Amino acid sequence: MRPYGSLPAALAGVAVLALIAGCSSDSDSDKLETRPAATAAVAPAQSAQPTGDVWGLGNPIGALFAEAGTGQLVALDASRDASRMMFVIDPATFTRLDRTGGADPEMRTLLLPAPGAGLAQGKPGELLIPADHQIMRVDITTGVVTEMPVDGDAKSVRYRDDGTLFVGTADGKVREFAPDGTVRETISGLASADALALTGDRVSVLDRRQTSLTQLDFGKDRLGLALRAGDGATNLVTDPFGRITVTDTAGGELLVYTAGPLVLRQRFPVGSSPYALAYDQRSDTVWVTCTQSNEVVGFDLSTGIPKEVGRYPTVRQPNSVTIDERSGDLFVGSATGDGLQRIRADQRKKGQ
Repeated sequence: MRPYGSLPAALAGVAVLALIAGCSSDSDSDKLETRPAATAAVAPAQSAQPTGDVWGLGNPIGALFAEAGTGQLVALDASRDASRMMFVIDPATFTRLDRTGGADPEMRTLLLPAPGAGLAQGKPGELLIPADHQIMRVDITTGVVTEMPVDGDAKSVRYRDDGTLFVGTADGKVREFAPDGTVRETISGLASADALALTGDRVSVLDRRQTSLTQLDFGKDRLGLALRAGDGATNLVTDPFGRITVTDTAGGELLVYTAGPLVLRQRFPVGSSPYALAYDQRSDTVWVTCTQSNEVVGFDLSTGIPKEVGRYPTVRQPNSVTIDERSGDLFVGSATGDGLQRIRADQRKKGQ
């Protein structure tokens, strides 16, 4: 495994842990000290031409994901009146696909049973979409949607290879579901469970209202160690090395943790309101969108001292980003309807 960072960074994580030990209790979430959840900063008008290709999707993009099994891009509409719309997009041709995989202009969208809160990988060929009182399981090839009931407003979901699902809800509960949909265990005590990280057999949860990252002790029915996550954390992404990278949007930083035990390994400034994240496993690079500057910035994490390796102008309000692992191409979605952007792998030169 590659090095994670210096001893001072690890000690800093331990020090922060002592300050927020109260987050690991099972107290009522209504009694916790919280702050308004951080959100993406409003972007200014574009001042530079976006790098690469831009396709005018015609809809604001609220979430963007490259599905591993089919290689297709999936986008959720961000507009309030149409947030149930999901688009399946061919990343090579920038054409939307119908349910049978053909470029049929009459079948450009899939209407979901409920507005989705995000996108996550399920089994190959399947997407998981958390929603109010359910998880929607979407077969990308057929377009069939299966609804799994959840007690609460689901905000996050993660799939484990044995078919287990972990689901976080707006009231700070995380549930473990068996492959047949039955609840095995419920852990409470957080203000909100906004994003989940699965690293090996360890589950960690990002709480935006407490701006914290907490490890969960499934089997013991309790919260584990917790660390403060900057001044206003919003999103996270994991990688094959067991790292959890978090955007501190309010503090303008990236935070890199490992779990088991939970330790802060790296912390470095980004500025310009970092928000959405994607990880490129080919180059061990994390890409983060900066909505205050309409940019996407890449950082090499392989040495323990993060190094900026690319900075590119994006479409306006870049609230979503994903990597097509088959091609290495980077995709950025505009939450203001300014298009879907593709920056090809050969347009990004490491070390630039």
